[in-house]
Formats: sequence, structure tokens, C-alpha cells
Amino acid sequence: MAIGIGLLGLGTVGTGTAEILLTPQGRHPLLGEVILKKAGVRSLDKPRKVDLPEGCLTTDLKAIVADPEVDIVVELLGGIEPCRTLILEAIANGKHIVTANKAVIAKHGEEIFKAANQAGVYVLLEAAVGGGIPIIKPLKQSLGVNRISRVIGIINGTTNYILTQMAQHGADFADVLKEAQDLGYAEADPTADVDGGDAADKIAILASLAFGGRIRREDVYCEGIRTVSAADISFAAKLGFVIKLLAIAERPDIEEEALQLRVHPTLVPEEHPLASVNGVFNAILVEGSPLGEVMLYGPGAGAGATASAVVSDIVHVVGLLHSDTTVRNQSEKTLNPLLGCSHEHYSPILSIDTLKTRFYARFLSQDLPGVIGDLGTRFGNHQVSLESVVQIGLQDDCAEIVVVTHDVYEANFREALNEIKGLEAIKDVPSILRVL
Repeated sequence: MAIGIGLLGLGTVGTGTAEILLTPQGRHPLLGEVILKKAGVRSLDKPRKVDLPEGCLTTDLKAIVADPEVDIVVELLGGIEPCRTLILEAIANGKHIVTANKAVIAKHGEEIFKAANQAGVYVLLEAAVGGGIPIIKPLKQSLGVNRISRVIGIINGTTNYILTQMAQHGADFADVLKEAQDLGYAEADPTADVDGGDAADKIAILASLAFGGRIRREDVYCEGIRTVSAADISFAAKLGFVIKLLAIAERPDIEEEALQLRVHPTLVPEEHPLASVNGVFNAILVEGSPLGEVMLYGPGAGAGATASAVVSDIVHVVGLLHSDTTVRNQSEKTLNPLLGCSHEHYSPILSIDTLKTRFYARFLSQDLPGVIGDLGTRFGNHQVSLESVVQIGLQDDCAEIVVVTHDVYEANFREALNEIKGLEAIKDVPSILRVL
């Protein structure tokens, strides 16, 4: 049977997707049943890097989601609107959905999956989290029998590129960001990437799949990399660490439901598997029982990588339609068991104050006797145990002191820090980073 595809968006990923769909030879045999019917674009006059069938291009996106010849709508526009509205209209018209849009799924996934289950259609999103890295299906299939305890990911290629360049060349954040924008690795408005929002969207999706409960995107604690300096990267290297923007979802007590969800720059030990993930590459480490640890690594963005995941989902839908020819009549059946969370309730989320971790902090102080002793005393007053205290040198006539703690509660560390900031000798605390 012929399966009609309606493509919303013909940018980098959309073009890559179209190229695969139009050259099925030597690929999965089910691609031979797929026909690209329509591709929705903003302008018909823009030159295209792919030769599309005559009459394929249109600026009428609403017509695509209503077209009776379109069976699968592939949404590659990005952002919240009009994507949310178009996806819901497509579902209402009985279309299956493939999307690479992490933002709309993270913020409106409950609404979308509920509508899809009621309409009897599939929603697949392998490309939304890891680009070309297959993680959605493995979490719900291959790893589904494990009791997952933690998912840690480097899941934003832009920030990983920036931190890698800073580490390798000793460059400052602003300079590397401009270079990343010039190379096309960073958007003109890089806010979603460098402030951690993109990674937070992705870890919210992964957490819902790994732990079986719904996640509110606003419950993900989020810090970006703007405050990470070349000095911090240099000091971290001397201490045996690299700095990465990590997205972490974990269940601290395996007997309890509560989760901790966070995105922030982190000192990662050089021997850790994630420490060697550089450039625009991504990696996702899953810890569970009885498996232990497994890491998936690969290109996290780009036309080829993301288009590969998109077309994989298209083939998956075609295969599902082969195995279930009555799918459109099953209005109450939950049709997204591999992609939706397994429960209707929202997972309880622990406050960041309850996090127990190590910290790295860099202080600028007057070069006076007794300052390091004062730091130790103030930290000790709040049950913060110090692993190391090192005076690195001088900066603008101030002593530069780096502190690394043992595992401590975030709330205790913050209380101690507030007290230390009030010391007359302390001029600034330019960096506070967590340690994996």
C-alpha cells in the first residue's frame, strides 16, 4: 500500500529527509511504499537543494494536515506555534505524526499524546532528543525491562562545541560563541542552547520515558554555560576534570518515585566516559539494573543525523500500519506504548536544595592571612566538608582560591556561600559548578 507523506518544513533537516524519501534504493524496503506528497514552505521562490516532484511545494500548511492523500505528517518546523496547532489538527484528521520538535513535545506532550490515543494514531519522535542517536526506542524496548536509576546526557551540540573549543584553545565564551554562529553550529539567537533550555526540553522527554511518569517541563532545574570562563576550564583541567553541560534525570532512592531533574555545567572526571565526548557530538548514558551502564554516542544534530532518525520513524509507522490494519478504528486504544509514559500521573520532583553532590567554587579575595581558614570555618558551620582548597594565584591584586567539596547537600552549600559572601575579605565568587 502507498503511504503519503506531508512534510512541514524544508530547512536543513527537512531537505535531508526529502532526499532520503526520494532515493529509497538500497535502503529499507518499506521506503518503497512511501510517497512524498506535499512539502510545506514559507516561500515558493527560494532555491532548493533537492529536486521535488512537480506540485509538491506549497505554502498552505493547513492544507497538508487536512489532505486525504497524506497519511503521515512530518513536522520539522520547530518551536511551539504553529507546530502545536498543526500537529493537533493533523491528529484530528487521522494523520500519524513524526516530529523532531523537542520543545512542543516537552511542553505539550500530554495534550498531543492524549489526542493521538483518542484518534487512534501514532506519534513518533526519535529525532527530538539525540539527533541521529537512537535513544527513544532503546529506552522503551531494549532497556525497558531494566529498573532505570539515572540518565545523564550531553544532548546539546552547540554548548558541547563551545566548551570543547574553550578547552582546546583557551578561548573565552563570547569569542567561541561568535565562531559557532559563523559556522552555523549556533543560532543567531543562541538563548535556548547556551542557557540550557534545549537540553532541559530533551531531558524532560527522556525522564518521562525512563521513569514512566509525566514530567512538567518547568520542573527541570536549568543553568546554562554563559558564566563558564576559560579560567574555570583551565583550573578544572589541573584538578583532573573537564567541564560539560550535562542533563541529568535520576531517582536518588530507587524505592521512591521522586526524581531529580537538572541541567547545568558540570565538572566531569577525565576518566568518565562522557569526558571524551567533544565537538558537536552528543552522548547519553543510561544506568539501570540489571544491565549496569550503557552509553549511546553519535552526532546529535545536522541534516544527515537528524533526517536519519526522522525517516527511521516513518518506516516504523509504516511497519506498524502493516501489522495493525485496524488502527484507525481503535479510538480508545493506547497506540503509543513505545513512546508515551506508562502512567497518567506526574512524577514528583525533588527540589534542587535536596541534591547531594560535590561543588567547585572559585573565590577572589584580598590577599590576607587567614582567609583560607575563614573559608574552612564558614563551610564547616554548615556541614560542608572540603576535599581541597588551593590558592591558584593573583588576579587584579586579589588572591584566587579554588575550593572543591565532598558530597554535600545543595541547601547547606548555598547557606555557607551566603555567609562567605558577607566576609569583608571576599570580593567576588565568579564561579560555582557542580562536580559529577
